[in-house]
Amino acid sequence: MKLLRLACASAVVLASVSAPALFAQRPPTSASPEPYLSPAYPFELVSARRADRLAWIAYDKGRRNVYTAAAPAFAPVRLTSFMQDDGTDLAGLAISDDGTTVVFVRGHAVNRDGWVANPSSRPEGVERAIWAARTTGGPPWRVVEASAPALSPDGQFVLFVKDGQIHRARVSPVRPATAMDRGETPFIKAWGTNSAPRWSPDGRRIAFVSNRVDHSYIAIYDVAKRAVSYMAPGVDRDTSPTWSEDGKRIAFIRRPGLPFGQQAQQGGGGVGIPNGPAFNPAAAQGRGGQGRGGRQGGGVGDDPAGGRPGSNIPGLTRATFRGGYTMSFWVGDPATGEAREVWHTTPEERVFTNITSIQWAGDHVIFSVAVPSDEWDRWFSVGLAGPMTAAPTMLTTTNGIIEDASSIALAGDGRTLYYTTNHGDIDRRHVWAVSTAGGPPRQVSTGSAIETAPRPLASGTLVGALTADWNRPQSVGLISLKQNTQRVIYPTLPAGFPAAAHVVPQAVTLKAADGFEFYNQLFLPANIRPGEKRPAMIFVHGGPVRQMLLGYHYRHFYHMAYAVNQWLAAQGYIVMSVNFRSGVGYGRSFRTAPNTGARGNAEYQDVLAAGKYLHARSDVDARRVGIWGLSYGGVLTAQALARNSDLFAAGVDLAGVHLWGSSIDPSELSFQSSAIGAIGTWKSPVLLIHGDDDRNVAFQQTTGLVQLLRAHGVEHELIVFPDDVHDSLLHSRWVYTFKRMDEFLRKHLLGN
Repeated sequence: MKLLRLACASAVVLASVSAPALFAQRPPTSASPEPYLSPAYPFELVSARRADRLAWIAYDKGRRNVYTAAAPAFAPVRLTSFMQDDGTDLAGLAISDDGTTVVFVRGHAVNRDGWVANPSSRPEGVERAIWAARTTGGPPWRVVEASAPALSPDGQFVLFVKDGQIHRARVSPVRPATAMDRGETPFIKAWGTNSAPRWSPDGRRIAFVSNRVDHSYIAIYDVAKRAVSYMAPGVDRDTSPTWSEDGKRIAFIRRPGLPFGQQAQQGGGGVGIPNGPAFNPAAAQGRGGQGRGGRQGGGVGDDPAGGRPGSNIPGLTRATFRGGYTMSFWVGDPATGEAREVWHTTPEERVFTNITSIQWAGDHVIFSVAVPSDEWDRWFSVGLAGPMTAAPTMLTTTNGIIEDASSIALAGDGRTLYYTTNHGDIDRRHVWAVSTAGGPPRQVSTGSAIETAPRPLASGTLVGALTADWNRPQSVGLISLKQNTQRVIYPTLPAGFPAAAHVVPQAVTLKAADGFEFYNQLFLPANIRPGEKRPAMIFVHGGPVRQMLLGYHYRHFYHMAYAVNQWLAAQGYIVMSVNFRSGVGYGRSFRTAPNTGARGNAEYQDVLAAGKYLHARSDVDARRVGIWGLSYGGVLTAQALARNSDLFAAGVDLAGVHLWGSSIDPSELSFQSSAIGAIGTWKSPVLLIHGDDDRNVAFQQTTGLVQLLRAHGVEHELIVFPDDVHDSLLHSRWVYTFKRMDEFLRKHLLGN
């Protein structure tokens, strides 16, 4: 760990004032943040298809392990024994249909140079590999160096993609005899760039996408015959294979292949192999050709040729099917390779042309679409029995965010879609259910808890979920569909967890100077006396596509950030967590607010308004308002200190962006919108924290800022974590970070 404590001699000195007697008046609690960070909590919840069993990954003070629980008792059982806080990440959890086997990826994602994060700086390096464990017990084992495992229904094999080919590894604690079963050589070696392998429900076939540059196929591998065939092959782009529940049919998306005007392949020199009309020699340099397949040209239905010669010739620069439409759904028989079109858009369609993924669901396929002028993304279904151009049925008629793929799950028969949304409870999430044929959604969970990641169990009577509350960290819960009740099965909170010291956060809505409405959570210490003034802190989340909630968060860093905000409140600070414009959870208009980031920094107006709100409160000492945040929160922390040192007395900037774009021309809007565009008025001290293997924000953002702070005499402290990523993988570093943050705030806000 590299630690620098920098204090420039020419830095502005804050006024020396006596600190209020915070610590004699607060509720009994530890001055250390560690008790707030002590509970284990789960993430990546999965359920078995044919057994009432759940599995999850748990984070326990940096130790990441896989757990399981099964009916009837659902007693948690730890399946792995990774008992060191060594920064080795776990992800990609999957469970076999019968619930007997789990697989997961051990090791963090690679950076742009293909380097696996090594925060412990091990001289031998680290790897990213697929591991497995039996839910009946026994030690876990390494399967193969790979990621993104597709587990077979019986749990005996995993598929993964490497160098555009499909590999298979046997899931066995005994070393497989052949290189192919060890995943060292391709299991399916096919022309093109191959991806997205999908097992059939009975495990007898594998579907995958084979990209051939200007067209792509849905390929079917027959396990018993060891043969590859193609579903209705042609000249078009076929993607997103999805199996019926019985494995006898497969659906996929078909779009037109590339017209001449969009073909950008490099030729082979012969008269029959010329460069494509859209070939760009400069773009081709260093690409190594596209002989095995890859994206090129514009999107289907687009006309990138614009006004070029030939653009007025139908079919030359813009591709459509006969009839003028540009997208269709097909259903085929994997045994014969025959397929037929079951639905397509109309030529005038503007909403349902950008569907990228479909899932088989009973007698329908379901998909998500962003609807223009609608504040929320929606899930729709299309019946596979026709009619051919039937309008898709909107399933999620609730008005709220459905954040990503982890927010939805299908029942075993595909006829019910479970999802989490903030409909009717904007600063929380709850589970809802709707028939995939359509009809009114029904709310499955209610109350003050926050539920995410719904996972229906095979019996159809229970739904597993990740659940949290204002004074309870994220947990594994079971929701009864019959009784509408919920019980927590993991974790057991440690005795030292200060649940009683938590305060109920209050929702506060404010308006910025430009009239834009934004949303906040206020944490008020429990022991404020009339007339007393307290120091205050603003927290700004990252993303910016994030939303802080009225309870513990479902994402790792924000789970910790909520705990730290509770700890700060217990220490006597009034804390305001700001959900600024360009975040999620409040609709598309909020998410796509104009003039944010490099286009004008409008989101800072919300932070400024929150700061002024705190200054105006009678219980806030206006001389002692600070700010902290990670990533985009670091952006806004730096903005606050640079632009309004008169309002913000100190800040903690973790991995923030300080220069938007690449221009250092002061006349450019991007430079003016950056924190360093106001470096001349930055007076307040800052604590900077950054890992130099950050894959989200370049470490150079901190390197460059420090040079400016030195040149302008701004007091700053610096913590650098060599070999660590955007948000540290080591729990010990988070504990250290928050203790240093405590020291820094005591020095600059409390005067001690």
